[in-house]
Amino acid sequence: MPYSIRETAALIGVSPSTLRYYDKEGLLPTVERTAGGMRIFKDSDIEWLRIIDCLKKTGMSLKDIRQFIEMVQAGDRTIEARLAMFEHRREKVKEQIAELQKTLDILNYKCWFYTAARNTGTTATPKAMTLEEIPEKWRPVRQYLQEIQKSDKAD
Repeated sequence: MPYSIRETAALIGVSPSTLRYYDKEGLLPTVERTAGGMRIFKDSDIEWLRIIDCLKKTGMSLKDIRQFIEMVQAGDRTIEARLAMFEHRREKVKEQIAELQKTLDILNYKCWFYTAARNTGTTATPKAMTLEEIPEKWRPVRQYLQEIQKSDKAD
């Protein structure tokens, strides 16, 4: 099924100008044009765009995405290189997830902290709690935050 640039942009969640930029940068080698020069996107182009979007979300540069597209166009002799690229991206995403999990843990701890403060009317109460008084799931976060404070004071 053919899609206009506006329809394609809506499907992918980007602006039409982003699609024009991708095309200009050589990221859309299979996009066809009408006699009047309008881009016509096919289902296979939508799949490409979703892969591009995925790779961008991993932090991959457009230059590296273009290199991936060139590998695909080169055919099966680049399978190993493409596999290695995706394995590398997967590891990067796992690292990003681990960092985001740490961030979420801190945010959850602070929500607990301020809920406890609200319940008692003061932040002094959760601040004064010993590690054993803090719910077990928040202890590692409290320790982590206190380690940072100790190293800041030492500097």
